[in-house]
Amino acid sequence: MPTYQYACNACAHEFEVFQSFSDASLTVCPICKGEIRKVYSAVGVVFKGSGFYKTDSVAKKSTTESSKPATAPTPAAAPAAKAD
Repeated sequence: MPTYQYACNACAHEFEVFQSFSDASLTVCPICKGEIRKVYSAVGVVFKGSGFYKTDSVAKKSTTESSKPATAPTPAAAPAAKAD
């Protein structure tokens, strides 16, 4: 069941209520009987299942690219020291 957060417009009392989606919103503060409103805030969302992983959309390497051996860079030739 979802949790909804409410705040009273008259006394600033804040509280949370577990309500079903089909339940009507509350309208009366339980403390002062004033008018209340729902408080909306950002929530974390987690997507599960195929198609939601970052590795699903990564381009696959072809077999020719992945089977090539890595070549090490050749070191730059240092200038020869002059002999006197």
